[in-house]
Amino acid sequence: MTNLLLLQALNGLQFGVLLFLVAAGLTLVFGIMDFINLAHGVLYMVGAYLVATFAGLTGSFWLGIVIALPVALVFGLLLEVLIFRRLYDRSHLDQVLATFGLIMIVNEGVKIIWGAAPLSVPMPDLLSGSVPLVGMMQYPVYRIAIIAAGLLTALGLYLMIGHTRIGMLLRAGASNGKMVSALGVNIRRLFMIVFGFGAMLAGFAGAMIAPILSVDPGMGESVLILTFVVIVIGGIGSIRGAFIAAILVGLVDTLGRTFGPILLRMVLDPSAASQTGRTLAPMLIYILMAAILFFRPAGLFGRKS
Repeated sequence: MTNLLLLQALNGLQFGVLLFLVAAGLTLVFGIMDFINLAHGVLYMVGAYLVATFAGLTGSFWLGIVIALPVALVFGLLLEVLIFRRLYDRSHLDQVLATFGLIMIVNEGVKIIWGAAPLSVPMPDLLSGSVPLVGMMQYPVYRIAIIAAGLLTALGLYLMIGHTRIGMLLRAGASNGKMVSALGVNIRRLFMIVFGFGAMLAGFAGAMIAPILSVDPGMGESVLILTFVVIVIGGIGSIRGAFIAAILVGLVDTLGRTFGPILLRMVLDPSAASQTGRTLAPMLIYILMAAILFFRPAGLFGRKS
């Protein structure tokens, strides 16, 4: 049981780190620009497709990522310049409708370019295999690499936002964008940088998960809802909140799905415990969100209005 708990805790940590990579960019866009971007998930999907394409063309997963990241950045900047820039001053309803339409357009575009069949990305040789952890327990090297990449990204974001000039502008923009603009900062350019950076982070998450999940046109929607849950729990615009909330959601979701049915067997017969556990497990993160919002309506690290 201890080995199973450790294994699932690591899986939950890896899932949480992946959610953080997607949520980090979106919480900046939401918090600084007050822009609801339902299409953020498609950037995650496009990142996975780009690494599948470039890894196939070059024969190297690493070259695929190196090429895919700047392409994801350019794709995000193009969306910002051509579409999103025109929506900043519109109502949230207009933003939701426009970005929802963009989801359908990009999904259909992906099907036209790559086809509807799922793609697979070969695991890089350097990160294949497993390493021993405790006793006979083994853990995949690639999942450890995802955890390490996410933690390094979180550290980089912490240093950038807390100890650089652009980070200072981002924090000021999140607090009072109009005042920052009145002080002479080109707020449009700041928005464009934030959006492109968020797109690249989402693309990086999609590229990292591609070798262990199938790459398909609907993969962006499945992660988007969880990403919004992470942002709400952590507090809109807070990178620290997004990181802690992502880890919480990853652990609660993974441990709940594994140990929920086991705990229920103490009070129910096995078939009823299994059925009830499968039903309750997907609800746990929403129960967690409701509990946190009851005590902290702005999220764990959100600003009080």
